Amino acid sequence: MPTRRLVRALPLLAFLAAAGCSSGSSDPFVGFGPNPPLKAPNKSLIPTIGVPDVVGWSAGAAPKAPPGFTVTRFAEGLDHPRWLLVLPNGDVLAALSATEPSKAGKSNQGIKGFFQKMLMKKVGSAKPSANRIVLMRDADGDGVAETKTNFASGLKQPFGMTLVGGLLYVANSDGVVAFPYQPGATAVPGSGTKVFDLPGPPINHHWTKNVVASPDGTKIYATVGSNSNIGENGMENEQGRAAIWEHDLRTAKTRIFATGLRNPNGIDFEPTTGVMWTVVNERDEIGNDLPPDYMTSVREGGFYGWPYSYWGQNVDERVKPQNPSLVASALKPDYGLGPHTASLGLTFYRADAFPAAYKGGAFIGQHGSWNRKPLNGYRVVFVPFAGGRPQMPPQAFLTGFLNDDDKIQGRPVGVVVDARGALLVADDVGGIVWRVAPAAAAAGATPGVSPS
Repeated sequence: MPTRRLVRALPLLAFLAAAGCSSGSSDPFVGFGPNPPLKAPNKSLIPTIGVPDVVGWSAGAAPKAPPGFTVTRFAEGLDHPRWLLVLPNGDVLAALSATEPSKAGKSNQGIKGFFQKMLMKKVGSAKPSANRIVLMRDADGDGVAETKTNFASGLKQPFGMTLVGGLLYVANSDGVVAFPYQPGATAVPGSGTKVFDLPGPPINHHWTKNVVASPDGTKIYATVGSNSNIGENGMENEQGRAAIWEHDLRTAKTRIFATGLRNPNGIDFEPTTGVMWTVVNERDEIGNDLPPDYMTSVREGGFYGWPYSYWGQNVDERVKPQNPSLVASALKPDYGLGPHTASLGLTFYRADAFPAAYKGGAFIGQHGSWNRKPLNGYRVVFVPFAGGRPQMPPQAFLTGFLNDDDKIQGRPVGVVVDARGALLVADDVGGIVWRVAPAAAAAGATPGVSPS
């Protein structure tokens, strides 16, 4: 539909979208847990649209944490902070990047693309990307960074970061680069040395790419999202995508570790078992409450369904041609995170500053999605673990990113644990890194706590 016609049709589209939204559950934890109920698919002419206004944070305002915790602004005035890394000396890196308009492909065309672009414009995502990493230093230990310095520049939509030995690895939108790092350094020269390529432009629909190191430091893993919702841009454009890649640092060999993961972002290793876990954004446009985004352990060589099926072997009939033999091998995820929550950040809590109930559990940054009404996500949730497995019930740990009128004040993305055991949350809309600490230890060092 040409843009002029689409603008003329907006009142009708808004009415149709609103009319089709009433079936969504208002339960904030619908679709959570190891066996979430799955409704029948509901493919409508007009996709469900949730495009709230953005109001930002007023002076002194902050998200809400449970009783006994204090939320402060660790750093603010940042240009779209997406992902965080805590360095061994306690310095914190923030990758600053944004969605740049695609010049190719079909992903942002038509009605769906119009509303996706509308939301991205409202939240400040669709703009020239800062393409740099900022270092934040809290030298006096009061929980607020006194300095923000430009740590690395010349990057391509940087997202994930990980440190192995003396090398800092950064995931650009088209591959992983490395910088030499000296403890305490406030900047690194150049734009990094290419380590390996990842699928990127020209379409690069899901451009955010994360990189993490294995617990033994011998390998790094990178996430690559799909180039479409359900393969509509052609499966030839999905080669190497919807996957987690493995790069062996000793042999420099790269391979695909797991597939069928529509848009994986956060990766961490469960502390008691060492097993890799990831959070994944699932597909759109088959219902307000279907399918749930999820968190799952990742099996070497495992296939998780995309695009042919969801939540194991539930076939998505929209995908043509089908692949029954591949669907038969699809693994069911371990734990639902709710439909259209856009779950991105993931970190296991290994520190000791929080109450014991948080030890070993997972914090997840839920960015919120355009394809649901009532809105869902826009919060940080906590999922307890026991015996290496996620448990019920989940907890809405950090809320208030939507105000009482369902307008966006901020959107959480990456989550990490700092050197004193507090949780740091990157808020890309607010341009803020929030710090959540026990009220008694909101400032000052906590002995015996190591970063996640």
